[in-house]
Amino acid sequence: MTDDAPKILLVDDEATLREPLADYLGGQGFSVTQAISAAAARSELTTWQPDIVLLDVMMPGEDGLSLCRHLVETRGLPVIFLTAKGEAMDRILGLELGADDYVVKPFEPRELVARIRTVLRRVDRTPASPEAMEDWHYQFEGWVLDPLKRKLTDAHGVTVPISTAEFRLLRAFLDSPRQVMDRDLLLDLVQGRTAQLFDRAVDNQVSRLRRKIEADTSNPQLILTVRGGGYRFAADVKRAAPGPAA
Repeated sequence: MTDDAPKILLVDDEATLREPLADYLGGQGFSVTQAISAAAARSELTTWQPDIVLLDVMMPGEDGLSLCRHLVETRGLPVIFLTAKGEAMDRILGLELGADDYVVKPFEPRELVARIRTVLRRVDRTPASPEAMEDWHYQFEGWVLDPLKRKLTDAHGVTVPISTAEFRLLRAFLDSPRQVMDRDLLLDLVQGRTAQLFDRAVDNQVSRLRRKIEADTSNPQLILTVRGGGYRFAADVKRAAPGPAA
């Protein structure tokens, strides 16, 4: 296993699934650490940070949904849910919490590997335009977003953690300021393959992002709702070399 192998935290209380899956993923070139519970996962995360988390939903003690909320809100880690529940409402809730994808048990391990690699590519993907290939930062209303590090800082230089989905949503707004963006487009940008299944997913992601960047979420000034149309980012945005916000 090479030092640059993608690091996976596999959280599942079912040893008969977890251990063979960890072996399989290791054979596919990943570095896998196992955790039998949310508490064990939190303990592992005190000493290292994985590139992605595979997370069972139903576990004794703290469930996967609660742990997912913690992961995306405090660490911005990409999460794929492993769930025995196939109902749409369970999938919706997981995606609304900021998960990047889900697979329903029983699943084909090769499909899971494909999903993992897709999410990792999406997280690591850098813009193709010549301008964006430079180390430009977005600046708006005192905020600064570093797209390469996926780091958001406020006017006081304090880092505000954002999930993968929140980052992609904010990036979409910053690339098209003052333009109306309909829900279908935003869903595709934020959730990719699963977007078309969940019409309200983008509304929940917008609400979560507003809680991060709006001074008053009851009277948003940056992300405006356009009746019947979607959303519009109302602030001026500029790209600048790394440094304090202008």
